Amino acid sequence: MPHTRELIDKVTGHYGANREALLPILQEIQRNEQYLSDEAMVEVAKTLDISSADVYGKATFYSFLDTIPRGKYVIRVCKTIVCDMHNKNKIIETIENLLKIKVGETTLNRKFSLLYTNCLGWCHKGPAMLINDDVYTELTPEKVRDIIREYKNKP
Repeated sequence: MPHTRELIDKVTGHYGANREALLPILQEIQRNEQYLSDEAMVEVAKTLDISSADVYGKATFYSFLDTIPRGKYVIRVCKTIVCDMHNKNKIIETIENLLKIKVGETTLNRKFSLLYTNCLGWCHKGPAMLINDDVYTELTPEKVRDIIREYKNKP
């Protein structure tokens, strides 16, 4: 918790300690800790003088904020009808086979998590996926294998 407290102090020093700063504060905590723990959300609530329910509500509303631990690399695959029409299911199947996990799961070594997400804004180049902040479009099973191989080789 000391690490979280220091991070919250640093982030509120930058964004301010008011309700308007809640989303960037939560994003920064997640960037540093890979998810928003209950303890972190309570500390943020105390620091901003708002209810824990308000913080939890914001944290669970946005699909890019996680309240459960995720892998170092979070793979988010677009689940829109357009990506469906561009064989998104083959992309999901390829990732699941490569990582030996299903959508919603995290690898045992906590390196990868696989999730669906709403539109990524790349419908014209579907199917699309996001790995942390990196966008990948016009995916094929072959492209996905190459991308995942690169991430597997990262420390």
